[in-house]
Amino acid sequence: MANILLPISAGFEEVELVSLVDVLRRGGAEVRIAYVDGELGTDLIVGDNGITIKADTALKNIISEDFDMILLAGGWNNAYTLRDNKRVQELIKEFYSDGKVVGAMCASVLALKRAEVLGSDYTCYPFAKDEVNHEGYREDKMVVTDGNIMTSRGPGTALCFGLEILKRMVGEESYLAVKEGMLLDFCQ
Repeated sequence: MANILLPISAGFEEVELVSLVDVLRRGGAEVRIAYVDGELGTDLIVGDNGITIKADTALKNIISEDFDMILLAGGWNNAYTLRDNKRVQELIKEFYSDGKVVGAMCASVLALKRAEVLGSDYTCYPFAKDEVNHEGYREDKMVVTDGNIMTSRGPGTALCFGLEILKRMVGEESYLAVKEGMLLDFCQ
């Protein structure tokens, strides 16, 4: 079973977070939502549109060896926190240097840029590309995989991103079952 770490902070993009977690858990992946230290001092995190999510644990409790992938949802405030948080940056670099999969979508690609792990091909939220300021931006793809780096555009691509992660981390059979069960034929 694939173990995926998903750190979040206040201002995360709700559609992205819930879509990713739902698709991945349906497909058999273990997803742990970890709140970034110093946010609310609680496991209840408020998203960009006022929806509250209960995290599974605090980021300070995370041991990177327990996970196969780190995955970042977007939302501007969340993206800036993930970019600027020392522990998140350490984890991104650890996962990358250990050959594990690193995923980000929407504006959270900023955190990959800061960690200096962004590949030569990537995608992100269109309004974030200038701030990311990195060659290789692909606006023609919902999901871009470049080695162990996986990126996606934003809320409208979250389900397809979850499926691609599922295919890579769990396998084709799980990918096809979830794709069919959730009527996600539009995901290529």
